[in-house]
Amino acid sequence: MNNYLIPANSKKGQLILGLFRPFDLILFGCGIGITIILFSFISTTNIWGTLLILSPALVSGFLVMPVPHYHNAMTVISEGLTFINSRQKYIWKGWCLGNGDKNK
Repeated sequence: MNNYLIPANSKKGQLILGLFRPFDLILFGCGIGITIILFSFISTTNIWGTLLILSPALVSGFLVMPVPHYHNAMTVISEGLTFINSRQKYIWKGWCLGNGDKNK
């Protein structure tokens, strides 16, 4: 008997550590690298300066953070922008009633 077992999360096997694409790790690495460079060149004594220096790492970390039902936050943002910028009026192209033609 040929029984095949297909795992429900088979896409996770293609990801690094089951969570990240190579682009995600490059983006996060660049954010961390910029933060380290800023910390080494800029000395700060107040909390706002520290948060400003930490912002590349925080923003890149937020973008690659896993989100339920999506890959990560960057995917949610890009899908939202695609939906907002796409056509919102949908033209019926069905198979019934003469395909929308009133003469038939």
